[in-house]
Amino acid sequence: MRLKSEIWVKAYLRRCAVNGAMGAVLNHGDDDAGAIFIKVTRGDRMAAIFAPAPAGLEDADVDRRWVAALGGAFVTEAEADDVLARERRFDSDVWIVEVEDRDGRHFLGDELAQS
Repeated sequence: MRLKSEIWVKAYLRRCAVNGAMGAVLNHGDDDAGAIFIKVTRGDRMAAIFAPAPAGLEDADVDRRWVAALGGAFVTEAEADDVLARERRFDSDVWIVEVEDRDGRHFLGDELAQS
């Protein structure tokens, strides 16, 4: 059984803080099952987005998994914000979490699906 979105986000933000990164919720989605998007912003203001893994991808239906959006590239922060704004228009229950880490670390570990 998958953790509720709200609980996962709180734990993730704690993981980021313990590792010296700042994290914040930019859009609070559905507490139970809202999709979670993660924006990681480096010190040079370039950003990467991590999106929920598609259904059927290695344990994605049981555990939360992420894939690197935009080909895994860091893009301008404005570009990343545009992508997330489109997601928010598509799904009003989406969570958007921003992490600011000088080195661009995402802190997803094994939760990041390999493509």
